[in-house]
Amino acid sequence: MKLALVGASGVVGRKILQILEKKKITFEEFYPLGSTTVGEIITFHDIEYTIQDPSSFDASSTDVAILAAGSTAAKTYAHQYVNAGNYVIDLSSEYRYEDDVPLVIPEINGAELAELNEPSLISNPNCSTSQLLMVLDSIHQAFNIDILNIATYQAVSGTGKKAVQELQTQSNQTDSEINPEIYPKPIAFNVIPQCDVFLENDFTKEEMKLVWETNKILDPSISVQATCARVPVFNGHSEAVFFRVEQKTSKEEIIELLSQYKGVTVVDNPANLEYPTPREFANDTEDVYVGRIRVQEIKDETWVSMWIVADNVYGKGAALNAVQILEALVKLNKV
Repeated sequence: MKLALVGASGVVGRKILQILEKKKITFEEFYPLGSTTVGEIITFHDIEYTIQDPSSFDASSTDVAILAAGSTAAKTYAHQYVNAGNYVIDLSSEYRYEDDVPLVIPEINGAELAELNEPSLISNPNCSTSQLLMVLDSIHQAFNIDILNIATYQAVSGTGKKAVQELQTQSNQTDSEINPEIYPKPIAFNVIPQCDVFLENDFTKEEMKLVWETNKILDPSISVQATCARVPVFNGHSEAVFFRVEQKTSKEEIIELLSQYKGVTVVDNPANLEYPTPREFANDTEDVYVGRIRVQEIKDETWVSMWIVADNVYGKGAALNAVQILEALVKLNKV
């Protein structure tokens, strides 16, 4: 297997390499690519590689490519690399909503990969969507979720290196010294109820991603409403989730389902103040953590509430899911 990684020196790219090393996944040939870091050296499996320019790279020399450099890179290289004979795993949102592009969380709809008969483009879901649906999948199969409401509390690492630096800088500045550049308002000691741009319906694009991707991956019949906020947390997205199920259930049944789901860990013991937080549970962690689980009967309807935390860069939100797609392609003998 021969791999090209676009964005190899970026925040997500480095996490992908870290996971590949942890899983002891090796390649016959490996090509790190990056538009702004050409000539830099990175180390992978104790071997030094020089980052090449993706615009001049011969994509016919590989059979799989991971794009971890945003929508512009995806728009430029995704189809070019597919046409050169690569299965392309794209972490951007550029092609997620195209009908002919599978949007994959392997645990949920990985079977779609088996239907690919030739090199194809595969999209990686949004970070907030991945951790959400990992928790909801088994519950939906058992009790049928029909209404879903989410409030996300998203770390600055989801925006990139410069956002992390902005939070660090602002945390040591006075109000008069703060000059926001990455976010529309100061992020230090603040909560900004805006992730991405506003759309015509007054929801942000990040909020609509949760709607579109939940419907595409889990079930198009689920009614979804979301509010996404950026919080002064370096890493790890949190979500307050509320949903209605059509069949009655209990907290005990929900915990039993989630405890059996690979990749999900329940941390729920209110008596001992045990629940997941990003500071404790989003440090290069792979699992999605869920706690504060409550089930209520409201006007003869069954509503479930919970709190979900995951590492949005290393974990299911980005790097891990991309690597798991790659692993699935290998098992299917696609690459």
